[in-house]
Amino acid sequence: MIEPAQAFWLALVQGLTEFLPVSSSAHLVLLPILADWPDQGLAFDVAVHVGTLIAVVLYLRHDLVDILNGWLRQWGSQGRSEESHLGWLLIVATVPAVLVGLFIDDAVEVFLRDPLIIAGATIGFALLLWWADRRRSGDRAMRQLSIREALLIGVFQALALIPGTSRSGITITAGLMLGLSRETAARFSFLMSVPIIIAAGSLKAVSLAQSDEAIPWGVFALGVVVAFFSAWAVIALFLRFISRVGMTPFVLYRIVLGSLLLIAFW
Repeated sequence: MIEPAQAFWLALVQGLTEFLPVSSSAHLVLLPILADWPDQGLAFDVAVHVGTLIAVVLYLRHDLVDILNGWLRQWGSQGRSEESHLGWLLIVATVPAVLVGLFIDDAVEVFLRDPLIIAGATIGFALLLWWADRRRSGDRAMRQLSIREALLIGVFQALALIPGTSRSGITITAGLMLGLSRETAARFSFLMSVPIIIAAGSLKAVSLAQSDEAIPWGVFALGVVVAFFSAWAVIALFLRFISRVGMTPFVLYRIVLGSLLLIAFW
């Protein structure tokens, strides 16, 4: 049974790292080992997914409502619009990760959750992010992305199934490579996170429903609340300061984190 203190710290780490380009999976592997905690269980995984989902949906609610309305109205007299185009971009960008996840999710759990693999991905994809940030050019808007480019970002997102990659990190990398500004690449990454978190949380919820695991509702609620507030704060601060801060601090942090994993598990 997960204890409240463990729930608090795991939810805090999940909320803080879900949307930063630093790899939440690397942190969630390292923290329980350092603290000598038992596995937190499926119920808690679902809880923190719910918390981070609520945070990103509420923060980007105006964008999401406009995109959804535009996408639905394209079938009526209004026709295509910038918002409906963004809706199609998000749909296309989601498809690769969903398909790959359905077919190889079990293999990832078995073969790719090795701490050394996580360390290598944490460092390797950090360097790719640094390279993309250094060579970025242009200031394209999201609406200027083509369907083909959205599919490419989706393929990059599918790489995040490799633990240590960072879903936000790899999608921001792809956005920077395609000429988006730091803030625009981050905002598109956060919009892409909504269907992906829904899909991942739903899969975990189905597994939970099929298991006999007891649900500690108090700890579940704690995980939702802590993950929500920490994720909300990260989204707000990251979008506000990323143009000035850049990606280098996160790259350096990831290199240090990956190095610690290598030292701990080599």
